[in-house]
Amino acid sequence: MAKKTKTVTYQGTGRRKTSVARVYLTPGTGVITINGRDIDQYLPLETLKMVVRSPFEVTDTINAFDVMVNVYGGGFTGQAGAMRHGISRALLEASDDYRSLLKSEGFLTRDARAKERYKYGLKKARRAPQFSKR
Repeated sequence: MAKKTKTVTYQGTGRRKTSVARVYLTPGTGVITINGRDIDQYLPLETLKMVVRSPFEVTDTINAFDVMVNVYGGGFTGQAGAMRHGISRALLEASDDYRSLLKSEGFLTRDARAKERYKYGLKKARRAPQFSKR
């Protein structure tokens, strides 16, 4: 009878603005799949692809893991930031030795910047209606 070999999967959740990314790392050859599509098909800009791959470059694990990402909410930039955050957290599960490298680059910190809410009586979050004396 054949034995089932259990594959090791590391998981991390990343957030940025209104985007949430669930990241799964498995030892492999460096293939990155986002919502069932290849990274080159999903992300339109090369800079966003560099953002997603940056945790692997910092930890020197460029072709060591296959990445499967489910991401929703926000736009491409927010999603790329959420994926970077999730990949960094998943790499921590893989090895705690990466903590100092990732922390020094700021990849483990959740970027709390988000759009400010609108207030009543104003046109935008802080923009007041034009003042007229008469």
